[in-house]
Amino acid sequence: MNKKAASVSFFNALKDSFQVLKNRLFSLLYFAESISLLGDAFTWVGLALLSYQFGRERSAIILATALTLRVTAFILFSPFAGVLADRVSRKTILYTTHFIRMAIVACLPFVTQEWQIYALVFLLNIFNAFFTPTYRAVIPQVVDHAHYRQAVGLSTATFQILGVLGPGLAGILAVWFGARQIFFIDAASFVLAAVLILLLPTNKLQHAVKKNEKTFTAWHDAVKGVKLLFKSPLIRFALFIEFVSAIAGAQILVNTVGHIKSAFHLDDKHYGWVMAAFGIGASIAAFVAGSLDKTKSRRLSLIAGALVLSVTISITNFVAYPVMLILWLFAGLGQSLAEMPSETLIGENIAENEQGKVYGSHFAFSHLWWAIAYPIAGFLGSRYAGKDFLYGGLISMLLLGIALFLMKKQTKIKS
Repeated sequence: MNKKAASVSFFNALKDSFQVLKNRLFSLLYFAESISLLGDAFTWVGLALLSYQFGRERSAIILATALTLRVTAFILFSPFAGVLADRVSRKTILYTTHFIRMAIVACLPFVTQEWQIYALVFLLNIFNAFFTPTYRAVIPQVVDHAHYRQAVGLSTATFQILGVLGPGLAGILAVWFGARQIFFIDAASFVLAAVLILLLPTNKLQHAVKKNEKTFTAWHDAVKGVKLLFKSPLIRFALFIEFVSAIAGAQILVNTVGHIKSAFHLDDKHYGWVMAAFGIGASIAAFVAGSLDKTKSRRLSLIAGALVLSVTISITNFVAYPVMLILWLFAGLGQSLAEMPSETLIGENIAENEQGKVYGSHFAFSHLWWAIAYPIAGFLGSRYAGKDFLYGGLISMLLLGIALFLMKKQTKIKS
């Protein structure tokens, strides 16, 4: 294929990614989620600035504790959120969690002590844990099978783009309005997203909810969600690949800033550029994957993504800054390819009336992987500075090898 044909194919795939927005129900959900994600960016920039007000030496501790509480809330509550999404009105869950998060965020400008930050962050992410699995469970209900991968790809790409652009916009608004006042803008974003959700017809989100079922046990259904998640060999393999991706991805999130400043002796601007390259790579992969990989093996995408990500970070300690920019672009591509198939596989292989609990279990386990990966990255960065990415990449490749070995021992998976 010549360069012109490849370019046309790429832009056609990019264009196809937006075709799913012609679906009015999905477009309302998508824009509500996008506004919510932008609000999350405002939240964390505001928290970073707020923590700095408690003392420069305390800011890192406050943010690290807040991130730990965030992941803890996801792990503890998202399995039960998925159960709830299968049993009660999903629309109610979606807009209620937005209004409650609005109220919590609106309290942040008034905090005067550290414990108040921790309490509010934990509460905020409890309701995040209820929103996200419900949102993921709704997508297969409102999008037909042919466009489902495009919908997931567009959502994932938007998440990556807002992860790059959101903090910058939040920083500009913080300069204009002040560190604490940015939380009021954040709260307003949740209200706007909730209004979009209120425009959705309730019955269109409820195909799988059976109101005549017997009273359920939340713990029993949460356990069932975990069993269903691990029952499918391909979904189980995808979840293991997400662990590989988390080990490598944590190296990027935790150790990039130290590498830029200590190894290259560069400033925050250069750190921003290299992380932007990572976000751009992830966005490109997410945008086009839904259109380019409709018939190819999901397993191939998982393996290729994990391999590209692992190999890329393993050589980072030995290259110059311009090369690192290119490597981080490929690392972003790899991470999206390694993580996207899981959500799609659940939507395609799990019964509609069980999807909520499975999405909830998946959300919990995917964050558990990061809870394990962050300390490993921190240990490598502090103990083996200069070879942290190398060791992180080798660990990731070892785990990938284990995953492939275990996969071969099982029945051949139908792609």
